[in-house]
Amino acid sequence: MSSREKLAGTMELPPPTEQPNVYPLSWVNETMKLQEIWDASQREYWDPAKLPWDTFDVSKYTWEQRESIAYWWTILSVFDASAPPVFASALIKTYELHEEDLVRRCFFSVTRDEQNHEQMCGMAITKLLEHPDPITYTPKTDIGRRLQKNAKWLYYNGGRYWDGYKHAVPKYSLAVLFSSFLMGEIAAATIFHQMSAGCSELVFKEGFKKIGMDEGRHMAIILTLMERDYPKLNDEDKATITKQIRAGYLFLSAVLFEPPLDFWDIPSDFIDNQREGEAFAREAGFHIPEYEAKKENWKNAMLNLKGVLDKYDTEFPAIPEVGITGKEVNDIDMEDIIPVF
Repeated sequence: MSSREKLAGTMELPPPTEQPNVYPLSWVNETMKLQEIWDASQREYWDPAKLPWDTFDVSKYTWEQRESIAYWWTILSVFDASAPPVFASALIKTYELHEEDLVRRCFFSVTRDEQNHEQMCGMAITKLLEHPDPITYTPKTDIGRRLQKNAKWLYYNGGRYWDGYKHAVPKYSLAVLFSSFLMGEIAAATIFHQMSAGCSELVFKEGFKKIGMDEGRHMAIILTLMERDYPKLNDEDKATITKQIRAGYLFLSAVLFEPPLDFWDIPSDFIDNQREGEAFAREAGFHIPEYEAKKENWKNAMLNLKGVLDKYDTEFPAIPEVGITGKEVNDIDMEDIIPVF
């Protein structure tokens, strides 16, 4: 049937609309716990431009410190700059599936928050480097030059997964997507609260505090939806979730721990450069956890996630890097990843 064919003159009511489409025309709400989370997202919305940027005097830092702190924000932005389109795609999926009104609203709030987090990255980098782009910036120090090389390799790697994600969203159920989302949110909430507590620069303390609060709310959304949907998981979805957790660990280690060399395509001096840059940043009062603290954080985040999945009889993958035993998952590549942060 041509889409231009006129039917109104031939029948009383139109034929059923093809599904899926993005017009629910329905505002059904059953998972009322989400109402509290949506209300909180409205109350707690913030504007990165209104943080105390006027107290941030970059001239008190050396260029090594400035480029090293900017590098950390650049690593974060490799993940956070992809978050708005990632969650926007998930938001569209909630409309196509004619999800509850509250689910659609909550995913909208996550997309909006992630755009704020991306703005925060951009504002910090621009202020520190006096340039709006860490890739085309001309480094002023040797460590700045080596960290920029790192950043270019991370950016290259990050760009490889986008096609995979576009294929993954229509392919997987929201229940499978939730496991990847939760992994990112658990890890993010942990690191941002720590950095807020440890940073000496007021604008960063305030920014991390607000980002951590957002991530905690996102985690509550995902946990609520898992509680709704995970008792109905089939075995195929459970197996996919186990694989996604392992993939998510490898992917997010680049920002939360250290990128595994056998998974990320990065040069052999990447880790050494990064550790040297972190030392400059810490010296400037920018709190990046030390190696052992990062490892412990990551382990605790994984154990928290394991505790959630155990409730739904879903196998957890082995994460030998942080001493967690489980199902061996070895066949991971970039195309398997549902990237989130």
